[in-house]
Amino acid sequence: MRPRERVRTALAHQEPDRVPIDLGGSPVTGISASTYHRLREALGIRGDPVRVADIILQLAEVEEPTRRRLGVDVIGLPVWEPLPGVRNTSWKPWILPDGSPAVIAADFEPEVTERGDLLIRAADGSISQWMPAGASHFIPRDAPLAQATLCDLETFTPRRLSDEELNFLHQEARRLHRETDYAIFGWFGGSLFEGAQFARGWVNLMMDLKRNPDFVAALVKKLAEAALTDLARYLDAVGPYVDVVGFGDDFGTQSGLQISPTLYRRFFAPYHRQLYGMVHARSDAFVFLHSCGSVYALIPDFIDIGVDVLNPVQTSATQMEPAQLKQEFGERLTFWGGGACPQHMLPRGTPEEVAADVEQRLQVFAPGGGYVFAPIHDLLPDVAPQNIIAMYDTARHFRYR
Repeated sequence: MRPRERVRTALAHQEPDRVPIDLGGSPVTGISASTYHRLREALGIRGDPVRVADIILQLAEVEEPTRRRLGVDVIGLPVWEPLPGVRNTSWKPWILPDGSPAVIAADFEPEVTERGDLLIRAADGSISQWMPAGASHFIPRDAPLAQATLCDLETFTPRRLSDEELNFLHQEARRLHRETDYAIFGWFGGSLFEGAQFARGWVNLMMDLKRNPDFVAALVKKLAEAALTDLARYLDAVGPYVDVVGFGDDFGTQSGLQISPTLYRRFFAPYHRQLYGMVHARSDAFVFLHSCGSVYALIPDFIDIGVDVLNPVQTSATQMEPAQLKQEFGERLTFWGGGACPQHMLPRGTPEEVAADVEQRLQVFAPGGGYVFAPIHDLLPDVAPQNIIAMYDTARHFRYR
């Protein structure tokens, strides 16, 4: 089978010739730029400096020689504008936190503090993102709606897709569909819960859900209306070419949900149903939802509102054991991830231990299809390249019984 057929066969809950594999197809199945630099060296792959394609997460653009060596079946649409006003169209030299050389968007000009922290400021001068010296990625800082009232939401404008970006994505999606046989991943995002958290601030939003529900309803409605409008335009641009459309909203923690199923169904599920339904109505793509942590209690809801694929399958979280997930939901939901744990095994285990762990997970997740191999979330700088190679080689050589 060719990669695109392999992935779509698995997503249709049938067994392809081997387990399909993802690395770098999306911002939630990626690899840190410094980790990727070391991986290329370990594989003996030489080329231009690593491109930091995702500035906030500091993720690398995975290249063709690496995809072929590791047996990757998925390719993502390239990132056009990783930050407002910053485009991945020209590049400049960049030094990663571990000293590795790379290149980054030429327009990217962060503020550097005396201690070496990097700051990204919003148009109003507030700090929108912060990367402490030596850290592996940026984290959100100032919430623009932290002090907002219900009336203030009338002037709040979520970030939108531009015509120029959509034209770029259309051209790239069509090119990848014609010139490659990879499954094409289109990351849309469409975060409503996380979008509200970043806009309002996590603590404020969690209190608002109980004390100020009208504000939450109005904020989520504003985000959802923007997402629905943009998704329609996005699908017009790339819908004929992509195999997967990715959404992200983290509802879990290590031990349970951030909010109750009741609150999820009240504030978020109706809009999610509209978003996911639009993908199914306007394309042949599968709906992929990234939701970290222990989301077991919401999985029936996800299936009901149109989710086809769940990621990252955080098996170290409460009630996220592979066998239980596969048994209860494996006929109705594809698992994309769960292949290796970046919290424990990948940074601490030996290559032999990693291979054995991956083999055991594949024996649970792979049978019957409905599974795409990827580690649980992005590969960070604390993962040795030898463990990454062991992980992907094990997945590449695994066969259905």
